[in-house]
Amino acid sequence: MAVTLLGIAVIGIAGSMKSASLSEEEKRQAVRDFNFPKGLCIALLAGFMSGCFNVGLTFGTGLNFGELTDPMFRALPAILLVTSGGFATNAAYCLYQNHRNGTWSDYGNQRVWANNLLFCLLAGALWYSQFFGLSLGQGFLQDSPDLITFSFCILMALNVTFSNVWGIILKEWKGCGRSTVAVLLVGLAILILSSFIPQLI
Repeated sequence: MAVTLLGIAVIGIAGSMKSASLSEEEKRQAVRDFNFPKGLCIALLAGFMSGCFNVGLTFGTGLNFGELTDPMFRALPAILLVTSGGFATNAAYCLYQNHRNGTWSDYGNQRVWANNLLFCLLAGALWYSQFFGLSLGQGFLQDSPDLITFSFCILMALNVTFSNVWGIILKEWKGCGRSTVAVLLVGLAILILSSFIPQLI
């Protein structure tokens, strides 16, 4: 966990270096939506709730047919129950925003239905697929309770890694200096290393 946090901190330094290299106009554009107290509260809440998610998965490990269930699918019943709460929360907030902004009529706009459904299904499938990987990986770690404990931490480290890799692919770091990119790559390397440390100790 300490190495994972170190990797995230190094990536944060790269982000600060990127911000420092922005032009004044780009900084004004970025600062317009910047709210440090709100961002910090959301980050802390998200981290806490992510831990709660893992607790839910852990307590739901018995919701399957044991050895009769393929290791890749053993966590699915627990995931269904845990994510149902997330769905209810998101649905309630969306409906609140519809009421607040008077956008109920958007549901009748058939021109965007196909596009919205496609990307909602794609986002859901990609997000959900990580737990197939988590379940499959845990199937190889059953002999070590310690490794099972670290499996969710490894998943979070890989989430940060892949999100930043996509940022590189989508040219979010375009125009940054070599030193900034080097710090980013060091942070990514540390995160990847953190995923292997539990198997090495």
